[in-house]
Amino acid sequence: MYSCMLKRFIMGCICTLYLPGVLCAATSDSSWEFWLQNQIGQHPEVIAAKERMNAVISMSEGRERPLYNPELETEYEREGEDNNYRIGVNQTIDLWDKRGARKQQARFTRSAAQQAFALVLQQKTAEAMQALIEWQAVSQQAELAQKQESHMDTLLNLVKERQLAGDLGQLDAELTYFSLSQRLKETAQTLAGLRKAEARLRELLPDWSPERAQIPAEFWSADNINQTPADQWQDDYPAVMAARAEWEALQQGSELARREAKADPTFGINAGESGEESVVGLTFSIPLHFRNNFSSEVQAASQNAASAKAQYRATRRKQQFAIAAAQAALQEYQQRFERWQNLMQGRGERSGQLLEKQWRSGDMSTTEYLLAMQQRSEGLIAGIELRTLFHSARVDWLLQTGQLNTTLIIVSNHN
Repeated sequence: MYSCMLKRFIMGCICTLYLPGVLCAATSDSSWEFWLQNQIGQHPEVIAAKERMNAVISMSEGRERPLYNPELETEYEREGEDNNYRIGVNQTIDLWDKRGARKQQARFTRSAAQQAFALVLQQKTAEAMQALIEWQAVSQQAELAQKQESHMDTLLNLVKERQLAGDLGQLDAELTYFSLSQRLKETAQTLAGLRKAEARLRELLPDWSPERAQIPAEFWSADNINQTPADQWQDDYPAVMAARAEWEALQQGSELARREAKADPTFGINAGESGEESVVGLTFSIPLHFRNNFSSEVQAASQNAASAKAQYRATRRKQQFAIAAAQAALQEYQQRFERWQNLMQGRGERSGQLLEKQWRSGDMSTTEYLLAMQQRSEGLIAGIELRTLFHSARVDWLLQTGQLNTTLIIVSNHN
């Protein structure tokens, strides 16, 4: 088939994680990964998707059962002083094995529903992790902004003291006031963004707290990204598997329509009394498809199957390019982030101390000092944003390759 047994087993374990009262042995109850998956399992959208899957499974089970039930038939008539009656049983025979086609169709329909649910789980997990990444970035930016605002307050006091001592002029004080006012605006915007990020997290993860905000460092390992073929994962992606299952279900639907166009016979047996005589009878009936041979329904089912096949190919093609794009983006962001880390090497704190020392000693004017501090701030923020882009790209690549929840389990086992 189009997916390997290992992938089916792992996907089954992932789905099991979200069933009430069932715990997956692959993940410890106290791990961050288990907490995240448990929180996502409580989200209304996930619950709704699970119930939709359960409804399809229930319908599929119904389609696997026998097609025709026996019918009880009775007849009574009064003829003079005689009471005539008959009682019998009729049974329609599934001569063309319509039940077999329905069972095959149900199997593929059930598979499509399970893959659709697996896709919702991965998408909701990715959404939650992206929200965590955003919160972490905004939180660090807010911390940096508050430190800079506090530093500007201290700087303003120093400027006033040096102005009174005659070391600085009025222009230096005015420039400091303007810089502080700009910093106040930036701090307010950053803190407002932090509150929005927290609200988003509480919507996605009901029991979220800052203590649960750190994604394990092992998760960001990107080993063997360059050696992974872009098309390796597309056939095992839930959306692609669901599209193929829907196509195969409609193929069986086309076969079922062809069989349903054929009439099934009904046999019956009855017994009773007519006057003083005991009677036994046999009956036989079969629909005569003269006026309507249901060829239009057969043709429509075949056309639906052809449409689903084209949709499957489109979904597979789309996923192929989505994986390639996500992999390329991840490589670019990872390389630039690692280069930024090598460039900085603790320069953030040292540069701030060095700049202040030069300003205090008079080797740097206030204008130059404020400009340098602004450039330092922009460099630190650029690092935060670059790491955020790298982490987001990592999550997106795992999502597009269908490995997100599997990676969470693997990380949990390594901790």
